[in-house]
Amino acid sequence: MNHFESELELLKADFVKQWEAVHLQLKSAMRALSSMNKDTAKEILSQEVKINELDLKIEKNCENIIALYNPVAIDLRFILSVIKINSSLERAGDIAARVAKFVIKSGDDFYSDLITKTNALVMFEEACELLKDTLVAFQNNDSQKAREIFKRDEYINEINKTAFLNVIDSIKENPEEIEKYLKMLSLVRRIEKAGDISKNIAEEIIFYLEAKVLRHKGK
Repeated sequence: MNHFESELELLKADFVKQWEAVHLQLKSAMRALSSMNKDTAKEILSQEVKINELDLKIEKNCENIIALYNPVAIDLRFILSVIKINSSLERAGDIAARVAKFVIKSGDDFYSDLITKTNALVMFEEACELLKDTLVAFQNNDSQKAREIFKRDEYINEINKTAFLNVIDSIKENPEEIEKYLKMLSLVRRIEKAGDISKNIAEEIIFYLEAKVLRHKGK
């Protein structure tokens, strides 16, 4: 293994570590939300600093590898994909932090009932599974598994649509609680965005493996 290959292996190791850490953050956020556990939520926020630090390290290492080795073909696609996926992972980590802050600031029985009514935890669990399966697709160089993410994200989108309608109906019934309902809509939207992030990651995996750009291609 030459020096360039060693650098790629080290980069990949940090990258997978970040992927696993962000997935754990999302899973922890889901648990915190399900029980409105503020201690778990605070732990998520304490871990966010480490994720941000690794995000910057990975980005810097990618820039250094490009500058020093001028990679081409699949090696270049790998590094470009790492840069974009790393950015997506950082956004997923931010979503976990936002959910944690919601639990700390807004956790009460009112929201517990709404979480059940909107199937927010069902959405969240699927979003966590999507992120885990994108990592499996990446590690196994499996573009077909990456493509399966797109259909599964549609399932999250459908739950999100139903959740929106349910909350709107609740606002009509209890307009005096509109501020709380709007906070719930914002929370559900963030969970839905976690699914979108996995879809974006799947597109980058396919780009890396097949040199195909799927953005803006529609269904």
